[in-house]
Amino acid sequence: MKILITGGAGFIGSAVARRLISDTEARILVYDRLTYAGNLDSLAPIAQDRRYAFRRADICDLAAVAAAFADFQPDIVMHLAAESHVDRSIDGPVAFIETNLVGSFSMLDAALAYWRALPKARAEALRFMHISTDEVFGTLGPTGLFREDTPYAPNSPYSASKAGSDHLVRAWRETYGLPTIVTNCSNNYGPYHFPEKLIPLTILNAIEGKPLPVYGRGENIRDWLYVEDHAAALILVARKGIVGESYNVGGRNEKRNIDVVHAICDILDELRPDAGGSYRRLITFVEDRPGHDLRYAIDCSKIERDLGWRPQQTFETGLRRTVQWYLDNPAWWQAIRSGKYRGERLGRLA
Repeated sequence: MKILITGGAGFIGSAVARRLISDTEARILVYDRLTYAGNLDSLAPIAQDRRYAFRRADICDLAAVAAAFADFQPDIVMHLAAESHVDRSIDGPVAFIETNLVGSFSMLDAALAYWRALPKARAEALRFMHISTDEVFGTLGPTGLFREDTPYAPNSPYSASKAGSDHLVRAWRETYGLPTIVTNCSNNYGPYHFPEKLIPLTILNAIEGKPLPVYGRGENIRDWLYVEDHAAALILVARKGIVGESYNVGGRNEKRNIDVVHAICDILDELRPDAGGSYRRLITFVEDRPGHDLRYAIDCSKIERDLGWRPQQTFETGLRRTVQWYLDNPAWWQAIRSGKYRGERLGRLA
């Protein structure tokens, strides 16, 4: 089995790549442009494996994508490459349109030409997996869950660009017959997470004694999914998922942002006590993000029922593992904090 992973040097993509090498016999090609969030250090544990290969290229470059298909001859495509941070989409939406829409078109166009030229048996076995987000569904009130049939209602440039790419994938299946599967996940967290997102930013700011910014009053609710559990789900969908279906992947871990920050502070108080007192003293409430969705929550009963997937980590066990990983791997995040991203506020309208 040969698997092409776009965005494989990113947070979720690298988790998938590491797990494929450690737990399967698959050969993989990681295709990544290495933008600010792509990091070859995240692939260092598998870099010397004979079944791993890397190609630095842009998914918006149709010729480069077509060449990767022709050279590698994949059996499965796992399309994870995307601009993914809501705050950055507010500051600069053009990159999100280019990567998430134009890039996804390039992937679909190249995949279609490749698929059409395959022998019948290989064409029937090919799968094009598109990995998306629950943010395409918009926001929930105090109750309810996102299901696979929830109408799309994206509220940020990021989620709108991902919704558009989901629709392109559907159209390529309905119009051309390309064998596609879509997954929509809740908020991921875990090791190797680029430190602009809530959990790694809070951990690292606390370690460095900096303010811990919380939007509004921290009342926004997210469903948290440990990245290794997500990687396992994606590999399972690649093996057993049904063409034309979509699968929601969630952790069943709804938490208010302020409670997440409190939990991180409490773990750090235990693992690395600070002479100045509890890390909670560093919490700073800041002006809310424009268009900040109130609540996301995933109904993941379909993938549990149909494919037998279950998350292995609770939020408490996964968060403790995550905090410990950042404490144990300063070289990974210090390289980022010294240049690519220093923890500054993103996503202001003015």
